[in-house]
Amino acid sequence: MDEPVKRPSVDPLDKLSRLTRPGSVIRLKGLNDRQFTAVSAGLGLALAAGVVLAAGPWDSGQRKAEQDWAAARIPTGGVHHEPGAPLAPKPAPSAPAVLAPLSSVVDNAAPDARDAPDGEAATLSATLGPLLKAPALGTVRTAVVIDTATGERLYGQGADTPMTPASTVKIATTVAALSALGPDHRIATTVRASPDSRSITLVGGGDPTLDKAALRALAADTARALKDRGVKSVRLTYDTSRYSGPARHPIGPNENIAPVSALMTDEGRLDSSDSGPAPRSDDPARDTARTFGELLDDAGIATRSGPAPGRPAAKSRPVAKHLSAPLSALVERTLTNSDNDIAEALARQTALAAGERADFEGGRRAVTAQLKKLHLPLKGANFADGSGLNRKDKVTAGLLAGLLARAADPDHPELRPVLTGLPVAGFTGTLSDRYTQKSAGTGLIRAKTGTLTGVNTLAGTVVDEQGRLLAFAFLASGTTSPSQAQSSLDALATSLAAPTR
Repeated sequence: MDEPVKRPSVDPLDKLSRLTRPGSVIRLKGLNDRQFTAVSAGLGLALAAGVVLAAGPWDSGQRKAEQDWAAARIPTGGVHHEPGAPLAPKPAPSAPAVLAPLSSVVDNAAPDARDAPDGEAATLSATLGPLLKAPALGTVRTAVVIDTATGERLYGQGADTPMTPASTVKIATTVAALSALGPDHRIATTVRASPDSRSITLVGGGDPTLDKAALRALAADTARALKDRGVKSVRLTYDTSRYSGPARHPIGPNENIAPVSALMTDEGRLDSSDSGPAPRSDDPARDTARTFGELLDDAGIATRSGPAPGRPAAKSRPVAKHLSAPLSALVERTLTNSDNDIAEALARQTALAAGERADFEGGRRAVTAQLKKLHLPLKGANFADGSGLNRKDKVTAGLLAGLLARAADPDHPELRPVLTGLPVAGFTGTLSDRYTQKSAGTGLIRAKTGTLTGVNTLAGTVVDEQGRLLAFAFLASGTTSPSQAQSSLDALATSLAAPTR
C-alpha cells in the first residue's frame, strides 16, 4: 500500500501578492546573494505570468505548457505524498522558468558516461556522503548528481543499482510520451453516428481529464447534427476498445487510481474532489456514457434505452469531437500533482504510438523502446506501470538523473515540460508543504517525489552556487518513517543549492 496522502491546494495569486506588496519582501533565510536574486527573479516571472493571464493569450514557446495550465486553471487529480507542514508557504500557480545552463557547449549523448574531475567529486562527496548515511534513509540508498550543461556526473553512489522508484517513475513515463507523441499532441473523444443517424457511439480516446463540461459540449454538437437530419431519438453505445488488457491496476481497487479505461470522466471520481485520493467508479466508462445520455436528453435527443458497450456502426461518420489539453500540459499536471490516472494514460498513448497493445505490458515495451532511442542507461530498468504504484518498477539513480539531464538538453526542446512540471519546493504540488519559509531550498529546488511503504525517492533539478543547473536523483528503500526519510532527502537536495560551510 502506498502512504496516506493529502489533497494539494492552490492559492497562488494570494501568495504572490503578499510577497510583492511594497514593504513586504522578506529575505529568505539561508540564501546567498546569487540564490536570493534567482528566487526574486523567479517570483517576478511568476507574477508577470499572472498579469499576462489576465491580459490575454501568450505567444508560443517552451513555456507553452505552463501557460496553457494557467489559462485553463483546471486542477487535475493525483497523489500528494507528503504530510502537512504548518509553516509551508502556499503554492504558486506556475513555477519560475528553469535557468538556462551557463555553458553554450552541451553534449548529453550519454549523461552517465562522464565523471567530474577528482577535486569536484571529492567536494560533493564530502557534502553528500554524511547526509546519505542518515538512518532515516533505510537499508539501501543510492544517489547521482549530473551537471546538465556538460553531461558530467558530479557524484554517484550506487548509481547503477536498480531500485523501486515509486512515483519518480513518472519522469520516465512523461519523457517517453513527449518523445513519442510531441508536446502538442491532444487526445480526442469523439461521437460517431450511423449512416441513418439512428445510432450513435461515444468513442473514448483515453483522456482521463474529460469532464462534464466537455461532455455537455459533445452532447450539444451531437444534438445539433442529429436535428439537422430530422432525428430526435437514438440508440446510444460507448466504445472503450482503444485500450486493451485489464483495467484494474495490479494493486487492486484503490482511492489513488481508477480502473484504467479509454473513456472516463474526472478520473472516475465519485465525489467533488479534483485531486488526491477519492472514491472511484467501478466502471468509469459506463458512468460517463450514462451522463452523456442524460445530457443528450437535455439537448433534445432522446436515448431509447440505457447506453450499452459497442463499436461504431460500419461507415459511421463523426458528428462531434473534444480534444484534451496539449500533452505538454498533461505532463506538467502529471508531475506536479503526481497524477496516477494521467500517468497510466500517457503510458498507453505511448504504446499506441509505438504500435503496441495499449495495456500495462504494451506500455512497458513502448516506454523502454522510446528511452532506448534517447540513449539512456536502461540496464536493470523495468516499467511495470506508468504511475509508480507497482513495486515491480525498477530504475537506477543514474537513469532518473539522466532523464532530467536529457530534458534540459537544448537538442530536445520537446522534453522541456518534464522540467517545468516538476513541483517547486515550498510552492507547488507535492513539494508545497515539504519546505518552509525558513528552508534554504525553498524556491530553488524542483523535484518529483516518490512514496510507497518502505520506499522514499526524490529526483529533480537545482541551481547551485556556481549557477549550474544540476540534475539529481536520490532513492532509498527499507525506510521506516516516511516523514523522517523525506526530511533526509530534502536535506540532500538542499545541500546542492546551499552547502553548509
